[in-house]
Amino acid sequence: MVQTCSSPLWRSGGSLLPCLALLACLAPAAWANPAEASAGEPEPAEPTSTPEKAAEHSASDAWRGTVELYGFAPLRVTGSTTIRGFEADTDFNLGDIFSSLQWATSLRGSVERGRWGLLTDLSYVRLGEDAARTTPGERFTGRARVSTTQGIYDLAVRYRLGEVESAVAAPGAFSVIPYLGVRVIDARLNASAEIQGNGPRELSFEREGTFGRTWAQPLAGLQGTVFLAPRLRAFARADVGGFGLSGAKDLSGNAQIGLGYAVGNNTDLNLSWRYMSLQYQNNKNPDSGFSSYQNGIELGLKFFF
Repeated sequence: MVQTCSSPLWRSGGSLLPCLALLACLAPAAWANPAEASAGEPEPAEPTSTPEKAAEHSASDAWRGTVELYGFAPLRVTGSTTIRGFEADTDFNLGDIFSSLQWATSLRGSVERGRWGLLTDLSYVRLGEDAARTTPGERFTGRARVSTTQGIYDLAVRYRLGEVESAVAAPGAFSVIPYLGVRVIDARLNASAEIQGNGPRELSFEREGTFGRTWAQPLAGLQGTVFLAPRLRAFARADVGGFGLSGAKDLSGNAQIGLGYAVGNNTDLNLSWRYMSLQYQNNKNPDSGFSSYQNGIELGLKFFF
């Protein structure tokens, strides 16, 4: 529809300039192509990240860790100590161990970024002389005394499947963590005995010896946890080291199962049953080495940060 200018100047033959100026001002807005106008306007940029993606990215980049102070109380310890062919068998109960315990330190820890991380388990125990028995042959019996210093130090790379480790979580939340690394064992043994003969000729003599060695074992293990309630979880752990690579016998292992209860938002109290074994025998003649089999109760306080 064509509009005409109704200005009195037009009807009276006046100048056309006022109308032309008015049309020039109105033309761009009135006659512009709608498609061209919308094409010229900038489109709003789509967000490059959502709050959920930002939170997930932040969680994967964050460092997390745990520290657990624990004490292992073996209800029974059996084994043997062999020093240059002389063997003394041991069979201790919890009372025997506490009476001869001179020092004990134990600590576990882990750090993680994303799903990869490191873990460590450090323990050191020193036992004074305690009673043992020796049977170096059918014709001999005797009593022996054995003192032990033992350090076990684990360091491994770990990978987490499942949820982030925490003190509190929804029921059913779980994590499974396989790990591979190295275990260093430092053992120092002293044995002395009084031997008596059982044959027609009664003989009596004393024997004494020491054995010490520090060696490394390859280590493989698996640990996992599942929440039974928001503050109650069940956990288990098992590992094996050595595989007979450092001597005629070279094997160590742990098996553990227990419950943990959150006493705060970042602290767990853990109670578990644990079995631990350690065997070593060198290739010399006469040979030296030892074996130890322990099972008992472990109590730990674990911090999450």
